[in-house]
Amino acid sequence: MAYFTDTTATVSTQPRRIAAMFDAIGLKMRQRKVYRQTYDELCTLTARDLADLGFSRGDFRRLSLEAAEMVK
Repeated sequence: MAYFTDTTATVSTQPRRIAAMFDAIGLKMRQRKVYRQTYDELCTLTARDLADLGFSRGDFRRLSLEAAEMVK
């Protein structure tokens, strides 16, 4: 009769999953910081500055989201 003993050690994926979670949290925090900074800077522009740039106040959210999406 033959017996088989599996002696391979399995590596837990838990540390990698935790590290990935913290990386994702860090990314979201960096994106939020860029979003807020961009939004706040756009809010300081005058109506004349916005007209020169071709933007309106309704574009602030979209522009801030685009800036945040560029964060890696």
